[in-house]
Amino acid sequence: MFSGLSRLVVEDVADGAEVVVVAARTRDEAVPCPACGTLTAKVHGYHGRTVSDVPVDGRQVVVHLRVRRLVCPILGCRQQTFREQIPGLLERHQRRTVRLAGQISQVARELCGRAAARLAALLAVPLSRSTALRHLRRLPEPRSPVPPVIGVDDFALRRRHRYATIITDATTGRRVEVLPDREAATLESWLRGHPGIEVVCRDGSQSYAEAVRRALPDAVQVSDRWHLWRNLCDKVQLEVRAHASCWATVNPSRPGGVREQTTRERWNKIHNLLGQGVGLLACARRLDLALNTVKRYARMPEPRALRLTPAYRPTLVDPYRDHLRERRRADPAVPVTHLLREIRELGYTGSANLLVRYLNQGRAEGDRPVTTPRRASRLLLTDPGKLRPKETFLLEKITAACPETTQLADLVGGFAALLKPAERNDAKLTEWITNVRAAALPHLRSFTNGLEIDRAAVDAGLTLPYHNGRTEGVNTRTKRIMRQMHGRAGFDLLRHRILLP
Repeated sequence: MFSGLSRLVVEDVADGAEVVVVAARTRDEAVPCPACGTLTAKVHGYHGRTVSDVPVDGRQVVVHLRVRRLVCPILGCRQQTFREQIPGLLERHQRRTVRLAGQISQVARELCGRAAARLAALLAVPLSRSTALRHLRRLPEPRSPVPPVIGVDDFALRRRHRYATIITDATTGRRVEVLPDREAATLESWLRGHPGIEVVCRDGSQSYAEAVRRALPDAVQVSDRWHLWRNLCDKVQLEVRAHASCWATVNPSRPGGVREQTTRERWNKIHNLLGQGVGLLACARRLDLALNTVKRYARMPEPRALRLTPAYRPTLVDPYRDHLRERRRADPAVPVTHLLREIRELGYTGSANLLVRYLNQGRAEGDRPVTTPRRASRLLLTDPGKLRPKETFLLEKITAACPETTQLADLVGGFAALLKPAERNDAKLTEWITNVRAAALPHLRSFTNGLEIDRAAVDAGLTLPYHNGRTEGVNTRTKRIMRQMHGRAGFDLLRHRILLP
């Protein structure tokens, strides 16, 4: 039970209601003088220390310890008398044993101040939030050499106002440093102090690119493949929206609601004003709309039906959908009471209200829900091997709706193949960019312009095995830490928690 106190001589154990009191003393052994190192066991006097140890059976453990004050036998030693210490069990001036302090430090490392204090109280270790933070700050930061391959990314201290930069080992995910902002000068200054870096993985930030270019001109910059794919997804969704009039005929839409009516009214008003020679800015002022909204409607050749796909939960009526559809097709005026009686004979156990709501929502009419631009984009951007047969059939119809969507599907598949690093991917990327610029896909063409601006880093990202995935994982952990400390801690404590292993 008291194995952690094996270096002491336990003289008595008093079992109280909530506290276990242990009386102990140090062993009668010679110890070295802290000044000259000479062994001595000559006692000058005794001192008492009261320390806390790890709890037992949910109760606090208090140790009343008697330690010796010893005399150094060497004449002229500057440490004539000294109080003996117990390394590994007690530290100087501490009121808790080393193992209890270590447990508190680990709890504070995971939960920080207030939450650590609440949990420690439940574990029979009462302490304040300030004490938990002191134990947390005593944990040493890891000291290790800067790796040759690093990942650089930013995270928000206060979204849209303040950001910080985190630097990690791109191969292991170990945190290396946290910088207080995301300015190029700050990163450049840090990189100049660590010249052994050979590869830097980053996103498309040009400030980071410029900092690396100035500080480490020989380092290889690698553009993260996830960010490349994410940028492509955004452009693909814009292209799908632009060709909605082509693929919308694949799945006939149901009667529109308020949103579609508003879209059509806005489109008519804007195009009427434009037909009268009114400028875009004047249209925005007359209709009290944002200028970008007016521009978006002005580019539409016709109003699009931007509807959300109905998201229904499974109900007890679903197994009888085919029967309801056939009966309503044969006799559109069939009463609901007749339908209810028929499906109850087939085994329906639900209520009449559920059937009425099911029919009023139109769930017994169409074969599939309305296809939206977001869903069509998702089908284009998903690995074909992970699509269900129904989704594969719908994707084939969408891609065959017009030549542009066919080209878009081929180009998306071609770029997805490049995301697996290989030696010849840089030449294949050049060919892919040529094909994009030959197609009538303006949004995808703007994506290739961004690739050309950062072409060297993009080529490295498609040919080298390095990526920024582990840095993104560290950022996810950082967000959890920030939620625990929101509004109650400064940057120095945040940096300390991030860097702790």
